Amino acid sequence: MSATNRQIRLAARPVGEVKPEDWEHHAEPVAEPGPGRFAGRTRVISLDPAMRGWLDDRPSYLPPVGIGEVMRAGSVVEVTASNHPDFRPGDHVVGTFGVQEYVVSDGRGAMKVDTSLAPPSTYLGALGMPGMTAYFGLLDVGALRDGETVVVSGAAGAVGTIAGQIAKAKGCRVVGIAGGPEKCAMLTGELGFDAAIDYRAEDVKKALREHAPDGIDVYFDNVGGDILDTALTRLAMHARVVICGAISQYNNASPVKGPSNYLSLLVRRARMEGFVVFDYAKRYAEAAQEISAWIGAGRIKVKEHVVKGTVDDFPATLQMLFRGENVGKLVLELV
Repeated sequence: MSATNRQIRLAARPVGEVKPEDWEHHAEPVAEPGPGRFAGRTRVISLDPAMRGWLDDRPSYLPPVGIGEVMRAGSVVEVTASNHPDFRPGDHVVGTFGVQEYVVSDGRGAMKVDTSLAPPSTYLGALGMPGMTAYFGLLDVGALRDGETVVVSGAAGAVGTIAGQIAKAKGCRVVGIAGGPEKCAMLTGELGFDAAIDYRAEDVKKALREHAPDGIDVYFDNVGGDILDTALTRLAMHARVVICGAISQYNNASPVKGPSNYLSLLVRRARMEGFVVFDYAKRYAEAAQEISAWIGAGRIKVKEHVVKGTVDDFPATLQMLFRGENVGKLVLELV
């Protein structure tokens, strides 16, 4: 085992876009596991849009990352030493272990995963938080019904790619909104979406009229801002708007832009509801089983964007999310 554990810690609260000086590249001795604990080496780190919100000191569903603390992140580690009865050297474990090369854990919140069935990255994507988010957001919050029209924004991202494919597996018409012709071609050509709208090159409102002429039954929103506002004008009667995220707003130095077309909810007798996937933790196994079955049957294709590097590459890799450079789930694989 290396004598040094490299970590990324939060050095300052970002204002607007996260800057290199907002991070501290820290090194400390590798710790040994005490009684009831295990040690492991990080193999893959998850990068998620929600990370930007965790850096702000304001009320949220989780406390903010503290100044000087290791950056919060989900990851898969390989156990190297253990004094814990449930974990043995060689086990692969998924948990919120932070952006660091080595970890020591008491096992709380950690779960063993079988890397012979799926690669470690998939336990951070389709079979991890993004997959759970898509599943429960669409089926529970969105109350999806067979034959409905579903529109997904941020459709080429980790959650969007899975949400759209789940909707297709449930017999729905699916329209994805993404940035760029390559992403849109991937949605319709590879993932089976019925249509895709390039928000960078098209009039989104006009395109929604074309691709959802009878209105949107379920709008799964990952971006917020102008696209959410536009989608509200195209709701079908009794539509459901699922607020999953708002990546277009996360780097704003000014207040978040709220929807001005919210009265469409009244006119269309629709509802708009936000959710946090952690509320469904007791049902993760249920979702993972069904998603795994869809993957095995070829009804869901897993899209992952794997960056190979070191812990020190985390800040630059995180920025890929906010520049729209990733397709599917973004992870940093340590080499």
